[in-house]
Amino acid sequence: MTMDDVEIRDRLREVEAELVRLRESAAAIRQEIGERWDAPTDAAEMATVITNAEQQESLIETLEARRERLLQRLGTS
Repeated sequence: MTMDDVEIRDRLREVEAELVRLRESAAAIRQEIGERWDAPTDAAEMATVITNAEQQESLIETLEARRERLLQRLGTS
């Protein structure tokens, strides 16, 4: 089953919107980490925050790869 250009463009818009959301979220988490680096905090809590940021960045990489595949499909349709 193949997607037509309209479906690909719709998916591409969804992926790009999700990328914007995730980048903003990851930046906010990283900013929180930076603001708390010298504040008294629980090590486990800080590890959780760092893990959350890393997971967001991993999702961003996955979505960027998906976006590239969609763009390639548009180029070959």
